Amino acid sequence: MSEIIIKNLNKSYGNNKVINEFNIKITDGEFIVLVGPSGCGKSTLLRMISGLETVDKGEIFLDNNLINNLIPSKRGIAMVFQSYALYPHMNVYENMSFGLKMEKLSKNDIEKKVNEAAKTLQIQDLLNRKPKELSGGQRQRVAIGRAITRNPKLFLFDEPLSNLDAALRSEMRVEISKLHKKMNSNIIYVTHDQVEAMTLADRIVILNNGNIEQFGTPDEIYTDPNNVFVAEFIGSPKMNLIKINKENIINNNTINFLNNQIVFENFNFNDEIYLGIRPEDISVKDEHNIKFEVKVDLIENLGFEKIIYSSSLNNEIRIKTSENIQRDTLNISFPKDKLYLFDKNKKRIRQ
Repeated sequence: MSEIIIKNLNKSYGNNKVINEFNIKITDGEFIVLVGPSGCGKSTLLRMISGLETVDKGEIFLDNNLINNLIPSKRGIAMVFQSYALYPHMNVYENMSFGLKMEKLSKNDIEKKVNEAAKTLQIQDLLNRKPKELSGGQRQRVAIGRAITRNPKLFLFDEPLSNLDAALRSEMRVEISKLHKKMNSNIIYVTHDQVEAMTLADRIVILNNGNIEQFGTPDEIYTDPNNVFVAEFIGSPKMNLIKINKENIINNNTINFLNNQIVFENFNFNDEIYLGIRPEDISVKDEHNIKFEVKVDLIENLGFEKIIYSSSLNNEIRIKTSENIQRDTLNISFPKDKLYLFDKNKKRIRQ
């Protein structure tokens, strides 16, 4: 287990600022997930930690040791890439033991480490196979096993499941989570998949254009987003966002929303605001105080639940429900305490 501290990290390519004043502290045994849209700097950050990219400015500490100028092999870090990066002419045992041979470990030590890693990942019966004889999930297990044999202080995963189909991704998420609990190791995991982020992470870093939008537990990120970007990025379907113009704000704390007068005590709205409501917090029954009619545009039937895409006065409303809906219009409702408020700059308004 190790503590990782990153201070004021910056990275640019020409005039393109990729990472901007990145600061984070990761405690022993934490599983940290970096998530954000393509191009937000996730993989670049991972490559700087591993030593595959230089740091323009800032410091990276691992166990209180500054590692900025150490070559990758001397950092005590193992990285698992999106591509499996296995040697095609070597069998599984040879792939997993290659790094250990480069470290000039004894044959007995190499055999012990490879067998322990293979047992952990349940690939003992694959050790004599070549990569072309393995499925995608098996190849990823071998790549993870190769990292485990090095007994690193820190594991870095760069979108390791993106090449797998949906069923295998789900299976490998479980395996990686079990592995983390068994080894109690530090992991920094990069993904663009919010399901992976929410199910794997102890804490999540939401990145956008090289900046941290929010850093917290999955529950904190989901239930208490800092801004519209975080609120819409986490959650499927994304949060409904409805603009309330200044003319629909009455007495600075009351809004007119689709013929509903909603009073927010202890608030003072001086300009336009945005209302946010999660699709699962909307009821297709008349059971809450805020209610209005919507036109049903599309229903996605997912079996155990339905995703309803609807509209009302140019507002798109997404609804998640287990009810069987077969109508062109719906009377929906939701409680006031499930509403999120954002200012005109899309920053969260809190009491």
